[in-house]
Amino acid sequence: QVQLVESGGGLVQPGGSLRLSCAASGSILNIYTMRWYRQAPGEQRELVAGITSGDTTNYAEPVKGRFTISRDKAKNTVYLQMNSLKPEDTAVYYCNADLKAVATGALLVHYWGQGTQVTVSS
Repeated sequence: QVQLVESGGGLVQPGGSLRLSCAASGSILNIYTMRWYRQAPGEQRELVAGITSGDTTNYAEPVKGRFTISRDKAKNTVYLQMNSLKPEDTAVYYCNADLKAVATGALLVHYWGQGTQVTVSS
């Protein structure tokens, strides 16, 4: 079975930084695009950033210039470096990946992690 496991969330003061990690494990054949989403209480889940297998990145407007997405292909891991954090960044952050696994063969499947809480507050 394929799993995505996030880590690195926590409580941070406004202006602070956090680095989220998401490691994919299991019988993985290939990972394509990886993304970070977030969902604040009472809000819809929104895309924060994405990175393709060719390392092309994209960011939501509210996080441009503050957040950086990167990946380590050898470790099947994607990171989200979050700087200059604001209270409005408070949310559960979810990792997402498009990948092919042994169990599903040539089918491209969308996987989600369980989420990690980020709280920005003084």
